[in-house]
Amino acid sequence: MSGQAYTYMLACRDGSIYTGWTKDLEKRVAAHNAGKGAKYTRTRLPVHLVYAEAFPDKREAQSREWHIKQLTHAEKLALIDSADKSH
Repeated sequence: MSGQAYTYMLACRDGSIYTGWTKDLEKRVAAHNAGKGAKYTRTRLPVHLVYAEAFPDKREAQSREWHIKQLTHAEKLALIDSADKSH
């Protein structure tokens, strides 16, 4: 199955960053904020979308998610900051 997919990062209320992937970014962020997203975010609401990358398929989005999850908190913040400056 192909189609556009996204890797995203959410800023949580407690200052932590959650990383995930989805095929529908807007719907997924809404699900997180409705308490129907990942268990991790349910106790850290509200969350705000701070970073997203589009990919041609699920496999690439999941791979990018894994790579981002290997970064330190400071490295994730730097990635978010660099994306903000490029727009």
